[in-house]
Amino acid sequence: MKQAIRVLPVAALVLTVILSANAGRQPQNGSPEPAGSPEPYRVEQVFDSSEFKAVWVPYMDLDQAGEDGQHFGIFKKKFDAVLKNAKEAGLNTVIVHIRPFADSFYRSQYLPWSHLLTGTQGRDPGYDAMAYMVEAAHNAGLSFHAWINPLRIRSSGTPQTLASSNPHQVWRSDGDTANDRWTVELETGIYFNPCYEQVRALIIDSVREMVENYDVDAVHMDDYFYPTQDESFDRQEYDAYRASVTAGEPLSLSNWRMEQINLLVSGLYSAVKETKSSVLFGISPQANLENCQNMYADIETWCSQPGYVDYICPQLYFHFDSTVKPFVRTAQEWKTLVTCPQVKLYAGLALYKANDPEADNGLWIGQGDVIRRQLETLEQQEYDGFALYSYDYLFAQQTSAEMQQVRQCLGAVREKSPPAGVDSSPSDPV
Repeated sequence: MKQAIRVLPVAALVLTVILSANAGRQPQNGSPEPAGSPEPYRVEQVFDSSEFKAVWVPYMDLDQAGEDGQHFGIFKKKFDAVLKNAKEAGLNTVIVHIRPFADSFYRSQYLPWSHLLTGTQGRDPGYDAMAYMVEAAHNAGLSFHAWINPLRIRSSGTPQTLASSNPHQVWRSDGDTANDRWTVELETGIYFNPCYEQVRALIIDSVREMVENYDVDAVHMDDYFYPTQDESFDRQEYDAYRASVTAGEPLSLSNWRMEQINLLVSGLYSAVKETKSSVLFGISPQANLENCQNMYADIETWCSQPGYVDYICPQLYFHFDSTVKPFVRTAQEWKTLVTCPQVKLYAGLALYKANDPEADNGLWIGQGDVIRRQLETLEQQEYDGFALYSYDYLFAQQTSAEMQQVRQCLGAVREKSPPAGVDSSPSDPV
């Protein structure tokens, strides 16, 4: 297998805004000149090649279930288009959703095959999707971060049917009532119960297995931790914990739940490092710290102490003028929070909100330069990189104005803007 390209995000962005000499006036807020200008406004910059420039590729973009045939040729064509469009956008990393529902895009002794490959969870697709994706990404000069959901088994009825080899099904049908509480069924879905050592061990072992067998550059966990604040989720386990405390005061429910997530996170980090020390482990939490606390994510510990993460990528999905979490202030808040020298700080950016009339009360409408200005802010605050959410929006008509400037910032497109009415996006996925 091709040697992995390690992304070591150590250089800051250097962004230089250049105005055309023939434009006649400076554009407002970096907006493109009106159609018909002799020399359209353009943006140039110099990026260090090692800077982290990523895009999330959600499981929906790799879903084979709706295809006429679920064979390797179709999957290959789809993923090759992902790599082509990411490269054309000037990015160097794909964060690919390979473990969304306690199932996987790779052969595992712990988890069933994903239903997204064949339409049926547990059905062998006849090829190793993960092996192809990692090798193809490296051949294209892109790093591959393997994105997992740690606790989700089913959400909003997806997948409709769980394989008999799904841990939830195994534990509920093996006749041993002692493990019936290892998963919890809510109205919203089915979830692993992280307060059990055996549950954490299964999640950790499945990741260790992946790192052993595939040349991934990083393991990436998203923002789904405890699915509810309802005390009934783990009341039985918490009551047992309180009864077991014989000296001092027991932890509050909130702190106890945070401790369970910390045990999982530190266990994942250790498993990755013990298996291949060069592989990174990162988490992308919500940028609203109150929301993180409500899901029992101990962000402060992860950002201040070694042994939890190599990078943190808060989802800074806010406009500059947001009344809830204005972008500049929120970015600085996270910059201040990361005090551990070993932890890199990236920013998740909401490309999907560009020109969306419903996003942030319409603040993103008609601007076309929000993401570019956010990149400039991140450079000023000395962030180590960024990730765009999500892949589909790299070439959507809705985001074409934003992406034109982003590509220029990343040195990925020609200098001049296309004529008015001409779509400048790269080719859609084949």
